[in-house]
Order: sequence, then C-alpha cells, then structure tokens
Amino acid sequence: MKYQIKQTKTLAENEIEHILQLWEVPAWKTMTTHDFHYFFKDSEFHFLKDNLENILAIIRLNFDFTLEIMGEKIAFAEAVGLVAAQKKKGYGNKLVGYFTEYVIQKNIETIGFCHHELRPFYEKCKIEILYNKAKAIKENVDSEWINAEDDDILIFNVSEERKKRLNQLSAQNNAYLITKE
Repeated sequence: MKYQIKQTKTLAENEIEHILQLWEVPAWKTMTTHDFHYFFKDSEFHFLKDNLENILAIIRLNFDFTLEIMGEKIAFAEAVGLVAAQKKKGYGNKLVGYFTEYVIQKNIETIGFCHHELRPFYEKCKIEILYNKAKAIKENVDSEWINAEDDDILIFNVSEERKKRLNQLSAQNNAYLITKE
C-alpha cells in the first residue's frame, strides 16, 4: 500500500471515474472530466493505493472553505469525501493517519465534518471531535441561511485559538459558510 497525493488537474480519467463511483453522488455520476477539473479545481486528492495503483481509500482536501465566525472570515482547508473501496479492511483508518500527518507537517489548518453515526470511526482514528458543533454552521441555500446537516466538527490540524472559536459555536453563536460568487 502507498499514500499518494494528486492535484485535480493531474488525475487520470479512469481515476476520476473511480472517485465518482466511490463517492456515489447521483448528481455527479454524469460529470465529465472537464467538469470535474473545474468543480474541484481548489482541491487535492489523497489516496491509499495498492501495488497495482487501485484506489483503496480517498479523501479530498478542499482549499475553498471559509467560515465567518463572530464577524471574522477564517479560511480552513476542509477534509471531505472520505471513502474506502472496501469497508472493514482498515483502509480508511490508515488513510486518515497519513492525511493527518500530512496536514500537520505542512501546517494546513484542516477541519472536517461528520454525522454522529461516524463518531466511533473518527474516535478510533484518534481525530479530535467537537461534538454537536457543526449544526451551528449556517449555509446559504436559495438565499436562506440553514443549519448544516452534519453534527460534529473534526479537528485534523487547527491552532488552539481557532479551535477555541469553533468550540464556542452554538445556536446563539453561529458561523456562516462563505462561498465565492
């Protein structure tokens, strides 16, 4: 097994097809290579691959992620789209380990999100979890601010000051996802 990082533009067409297949997002099933490159242009892809270059697990690092917290815009990298090709083989856990080492080594402030059902997995991976804090993040959908669907914020690598700010999120102290126009 090997850990590999690729920029969006360096992904081969068959890798893109496999990624989309693993992610199982219906709206993305018909995405072309060109659309994929455009849609994920601010990302890098982290893989665990076998000796034959087959993808065992993948996670995407999204660099286009900004939260406004208490009036301050804070850019994070967002860990998203973690999936293993086969469940219960340890591939996801192993990839999370490599990925976390990478963002710490490169000092990339990185957060992720999960539903409460996935807490045991991330606890097993020794990822710090800010329980029930993700619901305090509002996303603009059709000109209306709605609560995020996830439950928890995952801390892969965040400064103590920013972690404290994230930990202060609540129904009375929301963060807002800022998207590019």
